[in-house]
Amino acid sequence: MSKVAIVGSGFVGATSAFTLAASGTVTEIVLIDINRNKAIGDALDISHGVPLMRPVDVYAGDYSDVKGSDIVIITAGANQKPGETRLDLVKKNTAIFKEMIPKLLSVNDKALYLIVTNPVDVLTYVTHKISGLPWGRVLGSGTVLDSSRFRFLLSRHCGIDPRNIHGYIIGEHGDSELAAWSLTNVAGVPFTEYCTICKSKCDANFRRKVVDEVRNAAYKIIENKGATYYAVAMAVRRIVEAITRDEKSILTVSSPLSNIYGVSDVALSVPSIVGKNGVESILELPLDDDEIKAFQKSAEIMANVIKELDI
Repeated sequence: MSKVAIVGSGFVGATSAFTLAASGTVTEIVLIDINRNKAIGDALDISHGVPLMRPVDVYAGDYSDVKGSDIVIITAGANQKPGETRLDLVKKNTAIFKEMIPKLLSVNDKALYLIVTNPVDVLTYVTHKISGLPWGRVLGSGTVLDSSRFRFLLSRHCGIDPRNIHGYIIGEHGDSELAAWSLTNVAGVPFTEYCTICKSKCDANFRRKVVDEVRNAAYKIIENKGATYYAVAMAVRRIVEAITRDEKSILTVSSPLSNIYGVSDVALSVPSIVGKNGVESILELPLDDDEIKAFQKSAEIMANVIKELDI
């Protein structure tokens, strides 16, 4: 796998293109945007740094240039405004996707489709339904970013490398997401037990504050600078790496569910094995009863949103 098409050259799309180019993960990146000049400018800006990195061809194109892409990354859509939730965006972006997805498929129905546009879970479900592509070949960036934020906050609290913290945010990429505390561990030690080692206060109130900070992270960033794009671009890079290298990595990507924790017919994030075929399998790991109920509540919220859509 070597070619990636990025549909949408806004903050997230352009930053993802730069991050992928700098990573050396792919050898060809085409940027596509309704604002052709923006895509041309971003491609030129990134290309001027190519002599300082591994060879990669970065250029602006149109839908026809999606042909031959191994992965189509969709970041196009209406932006989230201050005070607006991800779910507020759903009808606007669903309408955009209903027009865009068939055009992309007419050029390339063999690629994996990675959805990043918010609300990512609903739009992953919408893309899966519209496209008719086999399960696994449509996936969303989901809570890969949220899980990274979660690990960062725990690492800052415990004073250790976040790469030694293993934990997941699951469910919706949004207000109903939840932390799988029962699975969270530090160097293999359950988080609740590790607290006695690091001697930091890790009670229920602390855990609640951490999850609230993860949930509200995007709102805080948008309030301060208008958009989030650096960390989500790193999440996109991580997912693309797992696919192109066929890593079989466990990532909390979003995909349509079928009887996972009793949930079906919605797309949500759960730990999943990601490789060259996209989502290759979902891990139904042992959550506690409260976490399962919270996950099912998140699914109910998504299902109610989907019922309002014309797809």
